[in-house]
Amino acid sequence: MLHPRRRPLRWPSATLSHSVPLRLGDLYTSPVRPDGNDTFELGTDGPTSILVGVDGSTTAARAGWYAVGLARRQRARVVAVYVEPVATMAGAAPGGAALVVAQRDAADQIADELRQRIDEVSRELGVDVTFISVHGDPFTELRRIADEICADAVVVGASAKAGHRLVGSLAVRLVRAGKWPVTVVP
Repeated sequence: MLHPRRRPLRWPSATLSHSVPLRLGDLYTSPVRPDGNDTFELGTDGPTSILVGVDGSTTAARAGWYAVGLARRQRARVVAVYVEPVATMAGAAPGGAALVVAQRDAADQIADELRQRIDEVSRELGVDVTFISVHGDPFTELRRIADEICADAVVVGASAKAGHRLVGSLAVRLVRAGKWPVTVVP
C-alpha cells in the first residue's frame, strides 16, 4: 500500500502510448518498456568493479574467492588490495631497525605470494583481477583505492582477532563509512 501522500510513479506519457503504473515493490527497479528500449534497468545491473582486501589469512582467502566468483557471474573486474602494515613502535627501540627490515621483508614476501596466486586464479577462471600492494592503514588505503576505482562493492574477510569485537574491525569501519555495499565473509 502506498503512503497516502505519495502518488504512484508513472512513465512519462510522451514515451509510451499510455502510462504504466508502478507498485511500491517496483520503486527500486524500473519496468521494461513495451517499446523494447530498455538499455538500463536500475537495480539489476550488478557491480562492475569489486574491491577485495587480501592479507594471506584464511578469511581473506575466502573473501577473495567470493569476490572472484561474484565477478565471474556478474562479468565484473576485481581489484585485490594487500595493505602492508606500517612499522610499529618497536622500530624506535634498540635493535628495532632490524625488526622493521624483517617486517618489511615478510610483508613483501606475502605480497609476492598473493600476486602469484591471484594471477593464477585470474587466468584459470578468466576473471580480470588487478593486484595492488600498498603501505599504510588498511581502512584508509582500502577506502582511498575504492574511491579511486569507483568500486561498486567491497569484500573483506571477518576479523579473527578477539579485540575487534570490542573496538571495531576493518569491516565495521568500512560499513560505517557508508559509501559502498560491504560484504564480510566469515
